[in-house]
Amino acid sequence: MTATQPHAYLRTKVMTASPAGLRLMLLDGALKFAEQGKVGLENDDYEAAYDGISRCQAILMELINALQPEIEPELCERLSSLYTFLYTRLVTAGRDQDSAVVEEVLGLLRYEHQTWSMLLKKLADENAEASRLQATPHAQPTQPGASPPNGSLIGGTVSLEG
Repeated sequence: MTATQPHAYLRTKVMTASPAGLRLMLLDGALKFAEQGKVGLENDDYEAAYDGISRCQAILMELINALQPEIEPELCERLSSLYTFLYTRLVTAGRDQDSAVVEEVLGLLRYEHQTWSMLLKKLADENAEASRLQATPHAQPTQPGASPPNGSLIGGTVSLEG
């Protein structure tokens, strides 16, 4: 495997992902880099700590900038507040060289990641169900007053008059 193959795979994955899938990938990266920052602090490797924390902060800023408040203002306000809080806590963790603060951020990021994972699964399940419904042959409508086939109610009419 050449060095460019993983980059090509990642590029394809990013280019074909849904917006929710991209958000999940960003959360994966934030978790990875926050963990790197935590381990760096615990091992007194301040270069690794700085690198991990600053990369996690960059991802949090991207998550904030990607919000679309014109679509769902209340949700975007809450997410913006959460991501801003996490960013601020990482500033504190780096300043105080406190891995416990990074662990706090990791806990919230894990929860956010789990939430988005469940959302993507629910969306996939709903899309699969919708596909199954679309694959079902459509019932032919009956003429008003006609009896449904085999005495069933499927395809029958209901009168709201009278």
